[in-house]
Amino acid sequence: MKSLKFKTNIQCSNCLAKVTPKLNEQNEIESWNVDLHDPERTLTVNTENLEPEAIKKAVLNAGFIAEEK
Repeated sequence: MKSLKFKTNIQCSNCLAKVTPKLNEQNEIESWNVDLHDPERTLTVNTENLEPEAIKKAVLNAGFIAEEK
């Protein structure tokens, strides 16, 4: 399993609520987390095969930006 990290502009729990369904619908994501206490609001995604572009697209579909670290 690989762990992918992204810098995001997800700022609060309401933002997180908008992103959650988009990430949860990605079947190949084993788990994910956004550290709201980190200044870069780091999104960590654990997956076997999913490419970073698919994660960026899912976050963008929720109205936010994810940049690979």
